[in-house]
Amino acid sequence: MSDSDVIVIGSGMGGATVAAALAASGQKILILERGAHLTPSAHDRNDTAIFADGYFRPDEEWLDGEGRAFNPGNYYFVGGNSKFYGAVLVRYRREDFSPLVHMGGVTPGWPLSYDDLEPFYGQAERLYAVRGQIGEDPTEPAHSTAYPHPPVPDEPPIAALRSRLSRIGLHPASLPLGVDLDRWLARARTPWDAFPDTTGGKMDAETAALKAALQHRTVQLRTGAMVTRLLSGPGGRITGVELGSGEVLTAGVVVLAAGAIQTAALLLRSASSEFPKGLANSSDQVGRNFMNHNCSAVLALHPLWKNDCVYQKTLMINDFYLAGGPRGEPLGNIQLLGKISGTILRASTRLPRIVANWVARHSVDLYAMSEDLPNPESRVTLKDGQIVLDWKRSNWDAHLALVQKLKETLRLAGYPVVLSRAFDRRTPSHQCGTARMGRDAGSSVVDPFCRSHDHPNLFITDASVLPTSAAVNPALTVAALAIRAADHIAQTRLA
Repeated sequence: MSDSDVIVIGSGMGGATVAAALAASGQKILILERGAHLTPSAHDRNDTAIFADGYFRPDEEWLDGEGRAFNPGNYYFVGGNSKFYGAVLVRYRREDFSPLVHMGGVTPGWPLSYDDLEPFYGQAERLYAVRGQIGEDPTEPAHSTAYPHPPVPDEPPIAALRSRLSRIGLHPASLPLGVDLDRWLARARTPWDAFPDTTGGKMDAETAALKAALQHRTVQLRTGAMVTRLLSGPGGRITGVELGSGEVLTAGVVVLAAGAIQTAALLLRSASSEFPKGLANSSDQVGRNFMNHNCSAVLALHPLWKNDCVYQKTLMINDFYLAGGPRGEPLGNIQLLGKISGTILRASTRLPRIVANWVARHSVDLYAMSEDLPNPESRVTLKDGQIVLDWKRSNWDAHLALVQKLKETLRLAGYPVVLSRAFDRRTPSHQCGTARMGRDAGSSVVDPFCRSHDHPNLFITDASVLPTSAAVNPALTVAALAIRAADHIAQTRLA
């Protein structure tokens, strides 16, 4: 007899969303989360604790492709990495679902279209109470539903930036955001980007989806539940979920949503005599095609203009998203960062305190993001049980071109000094792709409904299933795919 109808492994964007979407079905759902709840503390709005001391980072080491140990920037809490995200909930562009020629290669396209996913984008925007505005961005695809709320307002220095960018012919647009601004600022007047949410000011996976799911008495959350292995039986069915304690739980359907790294590691760790390469891995694609956006921080300064923004992160530019390269290739997305402080600058540079504080007072802080292309040799593996992340960065020339375009643009907009710094390999910038979606079981891990080709009752609903990374934040796309998978589960697996 099964313990539950559905076990969901992971309470981040993919896991919490699939649970919320399935909750009304009346099925008994158990969500397993290895971490604990974040609670208000002296550290949650302290930039020194977060950025300099790494207070919330895990006590864990992975290996890179050269065998060097590093401390990953992934988080293990109820709500997953979304507890620290920038709350950007933007749709992939229609073109992202088809093959695209980039400076670094050609993307493979998706096994479904934007139109297939569009209704679920709308449902995800409602679940996460997205603040946005249709019609400002010429690259934005068609919406069948309006955003639930108007956009988060620009602070005065950002309103001025928006005006300057418009005057030079660009199309600055409001970032779609999942933020209850008043609630966020009531706790402390800080940015939300990379700051943990402990009071529900951000519409993260816990605040929005998990809260909705747990309103149903048939849904339960179990914290401190570290899943170490999946067990398989006849016909490839998943017959058990083994915890670190040795306890085995059972369910008719298992949904894996532990994140692009941990999902791949768990599947590989679950190898058996019948599945010697790991579960869901007859294609040998589990762990492969790892992608992590190419990202840089870009700071625009004018010595006479002070930036007194509290949060700043309300604007994006997609004028170079679909074109801009030497042969018209896509370059990527530009959006604002949360307002940096001198402390944040000093945590990643060697600037003296007085210089870092001056730069922070006078800078507008932007985030340039370019697509990383799938590569089967960019992968997650295990070495004596330890995670090895060998990221083969791709499409770097396009990213350099985007940063250069942004610098030129900001100088035209009146900023005489523009500085940039690339994010290093240890920084998780929207990790995805290690259990890719596809129609061909020989070259992919899950089908277009996120169901494993090898195991009829196993679904994967985190960013690992993304065939491409596009060049925008993946959270909303993960949520939309999770709702679509839940709809399919409810109609077929639980009927």
